[in-house]
Amino acid sequence: MRKAALGALALALVIGAPAAAKGPRYSASITRTSYGIPHIKAANWGGAGYGIGYAYAEDNLCLLAEEFATVAGDRSRFWGAGEKATLGFDKIDNLSSDIFFRAMIDLPALKRGLAKRPPREAALLAGYAAGYNRRLKDLGPAGVPEACRGKPWVRAITTDDMLRIGEKQVLLASSLALAAFIVNAQPPGKPQATALPETLPGDRDIGFGSNGWAFGAEATTTGKGLVVGNPHFPWNGPSRFWEMHVTIPAEIDVMGVGLAGTPLVALGFNKDVAWTHTVTAAQHFTGFELQLAPGDPTTYLVDGKPEKMRTINVSVPMGDGKPPVTRTLYASRYGPVVTIPLLGLGWKADRAYAVRDANYDNDRSLTAWIAIGKARSVADVKAAVSSTLGIPWVNTIAADRNGNVLHADVTAAPNVSTQKAKDCATPASAAVASRFVLLDGRRSACDWDDTPGTAAHRLMPASEQAIWERRDYVANSNDSYWLSNASAPYRQLSPVLGPWGTQRTLRTRSGLVELARRFDGSDGLGGTKVDQTKAEQMAFANKSLAAELALDPVRALCAGKAEVAEACAALNLWNGRFDLDSRGAVVFAAFWPAASRIPGIWQVPFDPADPVHTPRGLVTSGDVGAKLLKVLADAQARLLKDGFKLDARWGDTHFAVRGAEHIPVHGGDGQLGVLNVQQSAPEAGGLVPFHGSSYVQVVTFDEAGPIADAVLSYSQSTDPASPHYADQTRLYSAKKFVRLPFGAAAIAADAQGKTRVISE
Repeated sequence: MRKAALGALALALVIGAPAAAKGPRYSASITRTSYGIPHIKAANWGGAGYGIGYAYAEDNLCLLAEEFATVAGDRSRFWGAGEKATLGFDKIDNLSSDIFFRAMIDLPALKRGLAKRPPREAALLAGYAAGYNRRLKDLGPAGVPEACRGKPWVRAITTDDMLRIGEKQVLLASSLALAAFIVNAQPPGKPQATALPETLPGDRDIGFGSNGWAFGAEATTTGKGLVVGNPHFPWNGPSRFWEMHVTIPAEIDVMGVGLAGTPLVALGFNKDVAWTHTVTAAQHFTGFELQLAPGDPTTYLVDGKPEKMRTINVSVPMGDGKPPVTRTLYASRYGPVVTIPLLGLGWKADRAYAVRDANYDNDRSLTAWIAIGKARSVADVKAAVSSTLGIPWVNTIAADRNGNVLHADVTAAPNVSTQKAKDCATPASAAVASRFVLLDGRRSACDWDDTPGTAAHRLMPASEQAIWERRDYVANSNDSYWLSNASAPYRQLSPVLGPWGTQRTLRTRSGLVELARRFDGSDGLGGTKVDQTKAEQMAFANKSLAAELALDPVRALCAGKAEVAEACAALNLWNGRFDLDSRGAVVFAAFWPAASRIPGIWQVPFDPADPVHTPRGLVTSGDVGAKLLKVLADAQARLLKDGFKLDARWGDTHFAVRGAEHIPVHGGDGQLGVLNVQQSAPEAGGLVPFHGSSYVQVVTFDEAGPIADAVLSYSQSTDPASPHYADQTRLYSAKKFVRLPFGAAAIAADAQGKTRVISE
């Protein structure tokens, strides 16, 4: 017996020798610098993913574990069918979330697609999964953070989980927003399982979004490019950003941020290029109106011929021994059937509606971000987004060390021309035109066009989308492509790409006003060009364009009016900004969103020939003036009832909660024309931000490489036990940035503790 065992051991050593000689399958080094930022170095793509997955799990394991359960369609099992989940940027009941992911994520198709992609992508995803699992193993059950310790949904993952989370991210700002309307679409006579939302996608103000500026050689003091990135994203949940620096020698060296489960930098910089993203105004799905066959609401007609809808049968497991919930969804050749009664798009005996999402099965996004991360010029960035059409739903704004700038509003967009949208309109199209294009599904000719040479079928070629290449500046604050440079409006494109020649939001106007003031020197910062310090001051100036347009007239209107005396006194103290020391800001923040919706409020209407400065001239007389006073009185009453001090410092009213600590937060709602957006909700006796400025980066270049200042407003970790749970939040509160170490010497000089090497 002993001889046999020794023989087996010898045989195992001989067999294992070649594998051992090759080294571990995965290996990465992780060096943490100030504020917990990990610098991950590996010899190959699998090792890079391994280090990223491990480091992310160190900071946000519970958040990511929950996200893996969400995209697997397991929320009802673990948290109950009626509880709420964060799906994209909105809340939805767990059962609807589970049905959506189980019905709409085609895992076999995603796996087939991955097999056709460059091998490094599969290696990156597999490495990330292995790194996450390694962190779980190193912690052991007792070491898992308290928030999810002992929970059954904390488990090892596979590449399948990475594919699901990747698919969810590309759908984040497209059909994911329609999830509740897809899972509740049932033929006439069959009941809906859950209540539909009371608001529609797009009902939120454009204050949700981002600002991106890129300055070229003609606009900077150095002649180098400079990028200001300020994405406005959730402060909580899986859409939080996380900072990382990833290096594979001779392959890629890139720093920036990604979301939960993102296996590489999606927004950031390298030695020669910096870039940021803003959510685009382009539409990434269209609707199709279906004519149904008489007597059969699940058969529709195309060119007069009947086609049976495809059924998608879903079974969602429940917890506590309850039987699974089953549901049947229906899909046409164009995509799943949807019902949106609030828009008049119900499933009736003679018609139904379907949606097709250009991002469904978009497996090219990782290819695009790898190419951007390796770019050496904005020309390379342009080539990456144009050739892949893999950027799902964001503008790309970039600058390079040579002073070139780029704004590419190039995404996976439906290939629908202006003429096709017009020719294929239905009687219902006009009612939904501000939200999405609705086409006539009765005619096959009304399907999206298929242009040879594009990266995927039926997508709009990059040549038909908006691309700016300049040497002065480009800017975007989530309005459409039309006015990214105020001196050179873009030509009109397909309505799929957003509105043209229409009124811009106050936030867009505020950005363009501040840029003009910088270039003529009237902003008080000195000179007429941009450098890193001035860019940072502009990003956190916290000015309100609404205040510039309306504050003085409102003060005059409310003077001497007893019914608004307290609010008026507070407004007289306010400096028109949302800085920590600004007093009275809470009154204007409560007053303006409702006041701005009063009809006839402006003396000078919007003029497409002067879009930056119109509309303007607040009307304070007659019926409009009376309504303004009523809105101010209502705001005063509401604030006093809720316990707010009207003359309090903004920072005493507006704060982030970190345990027992209240960290003052500057910035304000985008509806107020504030660039440094923070959207907040009443909580803890004040207003607590839930969505807004997140990873703010100001990046330029010298001869050696990038000079990058950044701050992550909500900090790296969601674990209250982490030293990086609130450290950058305090930094953001003080309007300070971190100079990010990029080169080896700078990283070594700022290293916090020893470099760790993990392998297996």
